[in-house]
Amino acid sequence: MRAGDLLRRLDSILLPPLARGMARLGQGPVRSRVLTGAALLSATAVLVTAVWAADRRQAGDPTVGDVVRVGVVEGDSIPSYVSASRHELARMLAEPPVDTPSGETYALVTFSAYLAPDRLTPVLDGVSVSEVFTRVPLPETQTQIVRIPAFRIPTDVVAGMGLVAGRKDREAADYQQRADAVAGDGEPERELRAVYDSGVRVASAEATAYRSKCSCVYAAVVRATPAGLDRIAARTEVRAVDPAPEVRRLDRAVFLPPLPEQDDIVRPPVDQGLADPADPADGATPSASGVPGAVQTPSAGGARPSDETSPAGVPSVTPGATESVRGDPEAPASTGLTPSDGQ
Repeated sequence: MRAGDLLRRLDSILLPPLARGMARLGQGPVRSRVLTGAALLSATAVLVTAVWAADRRQAGDPTVGDVVRVGVVEGDSIPSYVSASRHELARMLAEPPVDTPSGETYALVTFSAYLAPDRLTPVLDGVSVSEVFTRVPLPETQTQIVRIPAFRIPTDVVAGMGLVAGRKDREAADYQQRADAVAGDGEPERELRAVYDSGVRVASAEATAYRSKCSCVYAAVVRATPAGLDRIAARTEVRAVDPAPEVRRLDRAVFLPPLPEQDDIVRPPVDQGLADPADPADGATPSASGVPGAVQTPSAGGARPSDETSPAGVPSVTPGATESVRGDPEAPASTGLTPSDGQ
């Protein structure tokens, strides 16, 4: 029963007898005392109902409001992260979780190198996969982190790459239109045109790579028992398995895997194709800071200008931002925390 239904039920029980009693009492001190008592009783009923409703909401979904972050952020030591992940997995092997009926837990698996879709099957064999993280590893170039829901390996990864390739083609065309629209030959115009030209080159290269089923996958979110995670961790392609028993819902979790080329400290990637982010032209303010893989933030080093936004108001075609593939080829790339980390 909802709280409003309960209050209406109390009204139907209490108000008719109270009205009849007031009619018999007429005017006087007795009537005043009865009205005061009725008011106190009503206030108490409202308070009890509110507490009851709050308790029901908490008992029904204790995870609402809790966002769990798994992985690394800028400035973290990667060797320390790998070591801590190993210790956590060893602890779970010694003391398996008892709060889940299956004994399974979510984990972030990061690879020591970028893998092609067809190489994922032997690496992730024996665990349930929820999604993978991909990035086209162009030298000294910032490229977009893409999250691809992937329950069937490698089929879903290949399909997701096809969708991304189409989006990158459209992105390249968008940058070309912007470059062609820049008039003038002053220094600000030349710089802005160079940024847009760089966007064309990068987006085109990403489209080509994804269309060819590139070696671009560098992490996965999986679910398995501690023993299953331990088997994955022993494979040569795997760099770290970070168990996340605290994750109950994927749509309330943010996964931040390190890139394979990061081997000491998590730091922003170099991008030789970007203009100086301290002096953006045409009012386009590049987003700086953050680490590739960070959900909801563009990767560091600046971002090529884009004023296209998703309904949430976040850049939809900004290279370096985290994109979530959903299966709709016309849907804007999302940098929000969506249920894809929840499925």
